[in-house]
Amino acid sequence: MPCGPRVKVDRRFVLSAAGASIAAAALGVPTRAAAPAGLKLGAPAEFSFDGLTAEARARAARPYQPPPPLPQSVLERIDYDAWGRIRFNTDEALFRDGPGAYPVTFFHVGRFFPTPVRMFVLAAAGSPTTAREILYDPDYFRMPPDSPARKLPRNGGFAGFRFQESRLGDQQKLDWRTNDWVAFLGASYFRAIGELYQYGVSARGIAIDVALAGQPEEFPVFRRFYFAPPADSADTVTVYALLEGASVSGAYRVDMQREKAVLMEVEARLFLRRDVGRLGIAPLTSMYWFSETAKPTAIDWRPEVHDSDGLALWTGSGEHIWRPLNDPQDIAASAFADRAPRGFGLLQRDRVFDHYLDGVHYERRPSLWVEPLDDWGEGAVQLIEIPTDDEINDNVVAMWVPKAPATAGASLRFRYRLYWSADEPHPTPLARCVATRLGRGGQPGRPRPPGVRKFAVEFLGGPLAEVPYGVAPQPVLWAARGTFARAFTEAVPDGIPGHWRAEFDFTAADSATVDMRLFLKIGARTASETWLYQYHPF
Repeated sequence: MPCGPRVKVDRRFVLSAAGASIAAAALGVPTRAAAPAGLKLGAPAEFSFDGLTAEARARAARPYQPPPPLPQSVLERIDYDAWGRIRFNTDEALFRDGPGAYPVTFFHVGRFFPTPVRMFVLAAAGSPTTAREILYDPDYFRMPPDSPARKLPRNGGFAGFRFQESRLGDQQKLDWRTNDWVAFLGASYFRAIGELYQYGVSARGIAIDVALAGQPEEFPVFRRFYFAPPADSADTVTVYALLEGASVSGAYRVDMQREKAVLMEVEARLFLRRDVGRLGIAPLTSMYWFSETAKPTAIDWRPEVHDSDGLALWTGSGEHIWRPLNDPQDIAASAFADRAPRGFGLLQRDRVFDHYLDGVHYERRPSLWVEPLDDWGEGAVQLIEIPTDDEINDNVVAMWVPKAPATAGASLRFRYRLYWSADEPHPTPLARCVATRLGRGGQPGRPRPPGVRKFAVEFLGGPLAEVPYGVAPQPVLWAARGTFARAFTEAVPDGIPGHWRAEFDFTAADSATVDMRLFLKIGARTASETWLYQYHPF
């Protein structure tokens, strides 16, 4: 898949991670009594973020050397089911007894996560700071006696890690052994639960040549992680990482904070080994199959299936934009040019269970917002949408692509904040788009003209909640080509103040994709965010 090197089985698995230890207990392996973690550590070596940066720079000046592979014949046997039966023993969790509130547990390698990743823990005190490797041992994991993982070498390695919920307890009284709140797993992917306690959308360390014509996508890998011991009273945990790929090396620092939502501050120091056609900074990856906007008849029993339903933009000029997602017939790339963007994100705005009716709770999936902490200059937020016919595939990518060419030898530094929450952290004071619906054009009781599509775009809140009786907001429409007809607005008859919809018919000039734009005005005053849409004529 152009969106990622992994199939979506890990999305389903990690989504159910809260019940991980229940599945482990079902293996019949006894749980040892609580005791100090028995992790084996390597010899200490000096560590600093600047030193890690220097190593990444030096690596970029040399030919790329992929990590040594594990036996492929064994990894292939560790399929989804076999991998799901391998659970880290929480008695061995890093920081199980502190310092800090959040123990760390580890994922095992397998067919879908074949690359071993080295893990290090930093010294709690002392100068200079030292790092000691957490040496892999299969005894850290509970697995059936006949698990194919037992055929791996003793130095098989970890695939990734996750932070468990607080061992000190919190308002929700979550058991840290059975609940986690952030996971790094597969290439440079990572994710966190939002305030609704559900996984969904993912982030990545970097994206290289996503959906670039004639160029295969590259998936750099976090090769090493370093865990800084937190203070016992701190709500923040810090992880450093070394990233490596055929085109890039990089050093990362990620500060993660567990509050009502999950906040992360990321610093990426990147060094290009060779030219990159499409360099994606702060890339987000999600799944969109169908919603109320456009759904083929009887394709699925559920009304909607998606982890995210739209791309939100807050431009450098201050405009708030909402772009509903599509499941296109062919790969589609959209670019939203900007300078010094204030933020962008893949959001899940529809929070009504009855709109999904699924026990995996799409209505709880987090929204993920990127907030630059520096001036990112000129570039574009690029949105890549890839056709899918199932929910198992991530098929949407949103990322910042700098305008300057990404050339071999370049060094780049980006700082940004990630918000994993129920809503965007800086919502517009204007009315927001809450639904986009398509139907046949024309008027009831008359023959429906071919090639005419009716749109109903709903907005809620902001100035619309204060529209005087007898006054209707005005729709302001634009399309790259084609014609509009019968455009008007009306209050949605559900009794909710400030809930309005704009309706219009649109006739495309041909079968080519059409970019469309809409916002509402009350007199001379802008009343809503800007709705952008990429219409694919049927």
